[in-house]
Amino acid sequence: MTYTCVIIDDEKLARELIEAHLSQLDDFEIVASCGSAIEASKILQEKQIDVLFLDIEMPVLKGTDFFKNLVHKPKVIFTTAYRDYAVEGFELNAVDYIIKPITFQRFFNAIEKFRTLQRGTLANMPIIQEKKEDFIFIRKDRKQVKVLLDTILYIESLKDYIKIHLAEEQHVTKSSISAFEEKLDARFVRIHRSYIINKDKITAYTKNDVEIGKIEIPIGDNYRENLADL
Repeated sequence: MTYTCVIIDDEKLARELIEAHLSQLDDFEIVASCGSAIEASKILQEKQIDVLFLDIEMPVLKGTDFFKNLVHKPKVIFTTAYRDYAVEGFELNAVDYIIKPITFQRFFNAIEKFRTLQRGTLANMPIIQEKKEDFIFIRKDRKQVKVLLDTILYIESLKDYIKIHLAEEQHVTKSSISAFEEKLDARFVRIHRSYIINKDKITAYTKNDVEIGKIEIPIGDNYRENLADL
């Protein structure tokens, strides 16, 4: 399957970088690369687009304001040099929010989130959420146990199982950590092949580990960029 996309950014070099990243993927077709939201609006009216790569801070019309006013909204991945609009991006149910300069690894992570949504694995459930009352059910001792996401400190991989660490207890359930990661929202970030943390629970960090209370959790070399994006 091929996904159609439009790139919107007032900086030519930024557009060219995204084009270069997309050229390494076989399942994406660039319908247009536009220097402004105004330029892109006519294209979006005439063609069905699967995903926008949308800058935010642009002359005349901000990317977030442009997206809010679209009648038929494609999926959107915000690409910006500014962290200040992250909450606004989350509220628009963005697939991802990437801070420039955009490395291919970070870009590919966003693409994988988009592909997962398109496959319907997370049907009707946005990847990025800020609702603190969210919960999930996990299987434990032949029961489905309700766990509030906001009570989770971190998740630890135990081969074919995961251990969910809460403040007062732990739950062990059968799942890969990657499969469980797909059920989580923007509060959670993978910092190691064996650990996902709730970023709201971080009390301190260094370049090598994150502290949640008295617990020290290592940061894997391949996941430092995920933490840096926060």
